[in-house]
Amino acid sequence: MTPQKVLEYAKKNNAKMLDLRFMDFPGLWQHFSVPISRLELSVFEEGLGFDGSSIRGWQAIHASDMLVLPDPETAVMDPFTEHPTLIMNCNIVDPITKERYSRDPRYIAHKAEAYLKSTGIGDTAYFGPEAEFFIFNDVRYDQNQHCGYYFLDSDEGIWNSGRDEKPNLGYKPRYKEGYFPVPPTDKYQDIRTEMSLVLEQMGIEIEAQHHEVATAGQAEIDMKFAPLSRMADQLLRFKYVVKNVAYKHGMTATFMPKPIFGDNGSGMHVHQSIWKEGKPLFSGNGYGGLSDMALHYIGGILKHAASLVALTNPTTNSFKRLVPGYEAPVNLAYSCRNRSAAIRIPMYSANPKAKRVEVRFPDASCNPYLAFSAMLMAGLDGIENKVDPGDPLDKNIYDLAPEELAGVPSVPGSLDAAMKALEEDHEYLLKGDVFTQDVIDTWISYKQENEIDPVRMRPHPYEFYLYYDI
Repeated sequence: MTPQKVLEYAKKNNAKMLDLRFMDFPGLWQHFSVPISRLELSVFEEGLGFDGSSIRGWQAIHASDMLVLPDPETAVMDPFTEHPTLIMNCNIVDPITKERYSRDPRYIAHKAEAYLKSTGIGDTAYFGPEAEFFIFNDVRYDQNQHCGYYFLDSDEGIWNSGRDEKPNLGYKPRYKEGYFPVPPTDKYQDIRTEMSLVLEQMGIEIEAQHHEVATAGQAEIDMKFAPLSRMADQLLRFKYVVKNVAYKHGMTATFMPKPIFGDNGSGMHVHQSIWKEGKPLFSGNGYGGLSDMALHYIGGILKHAASLVALTNPTTNSFKRLVPGYEAPVNLAYSCRNRSAAIRIPMYSANPKAKRVEVRFPDASCNPYLAFSAMLMAGLDGIENKVDPGDPLDKNIYDLAPEELAGVPSVPGSLDAAMKALEEDHEYLLKGDVFTQDVIDTWISYKQENEIDPVRMRPHPYEFYLYYDI
């Protein structure tokens, strides 16, 4: 869509407001709205001003003025507002230099895609995240001077099997048995379908939707893969739709990695591949039907996994899911079909276009622009340096004895450890000026100051406060 076509689209849909959206540094979508009368062609070049010092991790108060430049290709009508509202994602620009802002996560994603092209390796990196989430009926939490607690509830939760529901009709999936019974045990079929239809209405192609493993309404809706920055845009829209459809039905959805103790957490397995001139480059005659390029890409992910986790699993709650021997793949191995390995090679199809690698340790608490870009940069480093991923591990890793896992590294065990790994290993992210040293330093200091107890270097006591709105 061109700027002129956006104006025509807004008029055709009788838009009354323009909603301008952008991503903050930690990973939450931000917005402000202006009357649609302010939408002129000049806005696409001159932008609109806002206070950058009020955005987490951004400008100091003495240099707070920033501009948003709407991206016409992202224009879509908001399906939830009472008054017709046009949404556009924005790029952040310095009002004086007119240069893109280095801490804008969307800019980092654009630079990662440009770096891929500059290497000559490929011209498109496709990403396909599977973002799991929970749908709850009740969420309460507090933390103050004299008490602290959180309380979650779900009509579908197995802990309510004995509750007087006048009457209680049963059909509540037991722990780890939510994958995937038909209704009435699966109580959220219609809500997930509505989410899927709204997503398609907003231009996102949906491949499947289903209940996930955990009790209490864990769900997954799969989007068709797309280029890196476009998929990051879509993931934000995806979360927005999921949360608002749930809210419309008097429920609440969260992508928090581990809201419930004793059952599966919510991960975000990320499928990825590189193409050039419309041809897939990950298909070959090697292990799992992969090319040498794909195997080296895996080698790069495994080599830099410890520092990647600081960006792909960037909350203290992430490490409640990344527990050895539980459902999350923490061991840094790769394998065909094997969901206990950190990197899986899906074997559903022999079609070269379907050949990809699936990185299984990330979760949806991440900032997708940063996480996708970091994984691409790690994979490209593996390709450029022909990093050997080692031998595959074609066994159920969860059943292996400790001595059988000798020599197989694992992801960091805490957010603090992940930040230290990023501090020690980030040169691969600086290539092509994709991530700047300032971005790395600001990310580490922000996490250490705001999400890790600075005295004891342990998870912050306000964890549920910090992460529920993910």
